[in-house]
Amino acid sequence: MSDTQTNKTWGGRFTESTDAFVAAFTASVDFDRRMYRQDIAGSIAHARMLARVGVLSEADCTAIVSGLETIRAEIESGTFEWSVALEDVHMNIEARLTARIGDAGKRLHTGRSRNDQVATDVRLYLRDAIDAIFIELRRLLAGLATQAETEAATIMPGFTHLQVAQPVTFGHHLLAWFEMLKRDYERLLDCRKRVNIMPLGAAALAGTSYPLDRVYSAQLLGFSAPAANSLDAVSDRDFALEFTAAAAILMTHLSRMSEELVLWSSAQFDFIDLPDRFCTGSSIMPQKKNPDVPELVRGKTGRVNGHLIALLTLMKSQPLAYNKDNQEDKEPLFDTVDTVLGCLRAFADMVPALRAKRGNMLESARRGFATATDLADYLVRKGVPFRDAHEIVGKAVRLGVESGRDLAEMTLADLQQFSPLIEQDVFAVLSLQGSVAARDVLGGTAPNRVREAAAAARNWLAAAELP
Repeated sequence: MSDTQTNKTWGGRFTESTDAFVAAFTASVDFDRRMYRQDIAGSIAHARMLARVGVLSEADCTAIVSGLETIRAEIESGTFEWSVALEDVHMNIEARLTARIGDAGKRLHTGRSRNDQVATDVRLYLRDAIDAIFIELRRLLAGLATQAETEAATIMPGFTHLQVAQPVTFGHHLLAWFEMLKRDYERLLDCRKRVNIMPLGAAALAGTSYPLDRVYSAQLLGFSAPAANSLDAVSDRDFALEFTAAAAILMTHLSRMSEELVLWSSAQFDFIDLPDRFCTGSSIMPQKKNPDVPELVRGKTGRVNGHLIALLTLMKSQPLAYNKDNQEDKEPLFDTVDTVLGCLRAFADMVPALRAKRGNMLESARRGFATATDLADYLVRKGVPFRDAHEIVGKAVRLGVESGRDLAEMTLADLQQFSPLIEQDVFAVLSLQGSVAARDVLGGTAPNRVREAAAAARNWLAAAELP
């Protein structure tokens, strides 16, 4: 990388060169050059718009477009020489363009500032990133729906306070994850609409005196509309805040899922088997199979939450319009994109490969008096007020604790000492299968409802709006 160039794109009013440390300190090219595709696309659109309105000749436009396409090829082949002295991706590309095609390259920046240029690039980059996230998120959602249908009748304990509460099916639990991620999908889709507004043409902050056709530029770049206010266009970063907030919620959901996968794969639960390719071993304990992927995803949630706080803090005191502070928006944003994409890819690969240990799940559901509420509901149907039924069942549970028996293991005589209304048909209610089958309501855990919900999930995914 060459650092010997002087940035002459803005240096006319300066009488001395920028201090070498300051040049390096204020440069962003080491991280913002990942936006080169978006920067070149924006410049090509700007050149074509300038030619359309007569500000740029067709010959200059052709030279600019050809030159930018050649530069893109140089970058992608690894032959492009980046310079810290040129500060950022925009000036590096423009300087190289001018070196290649001469004065025509200098005309590209007509009617444009780096302020609206960078705001446009970031929006284009984030739009592309959201589209890539959708691909991985849809893969994960599809995997969850398929697994849920497979495990629609697999009984496991449902928990509150991490204590056995009521029996549910594994498929029902997986669909709870689906619903969380479905909302994340919808949040990102909604966020993308606000990302897809074009700042280009706002110039530094006040617009420009050139007769720009901003609607045409927006059409060329696939934006839904140009930004309505030039001050807001160059200084706004709430689209990045919104995306990072949505990403933090998504990561929180993945973290909750990770926590359950870590617990379930432990010897104490032993509910699932994670394929070896998603685990690692121990350097000293040969028996270990560590669930590193879900553990790492759980940990990475913290960095995305941190990026959200960093961006909120970055923007909280900025006056209009653009400030150099905004250079600090990119690294948190870029890392958020990378982290979310990586975590989603890992989960989209891992979830379809999970193997439920159905026998262990069933045995665990038999412990903890998971059908106590079913017994209370049984008594209510016999005419007992619910609060009285609650007390009766509580006494029966106490007997079970003292005798080491589940409710379903007690005799009819045992149960009738708490209420004469209890009859032989109670044992159908106290079975785990009977308990889950009884939850035959919309959104319930009955196997037939889970199958319906899994089919609905797949239908939703097939019909879900795409960007």
